[in-house]
Amino acid sequence: MDTKKIIGLAAIGLALYFVIADPVGSSNAVGAAGAWLQGVAQSFVAFLQNLFR
Repeated sequence: MDTKKIIGLAAIGLALYFVIADPVGSSNAVGAAGAWLQGVAQSFVAFLQNLFR
């Protein structure tokens, strides 16, 4: 097995462990990550709008 595949499987296993061990905490973490990505996207759009005015 190559290293990429081992790391990928380990990451999937770790994510599954956290979802099974603490589903509410995992849900909150995903929600926070989504809110952060939304903020990044909004900031990027605002930057582009100001750049091309």
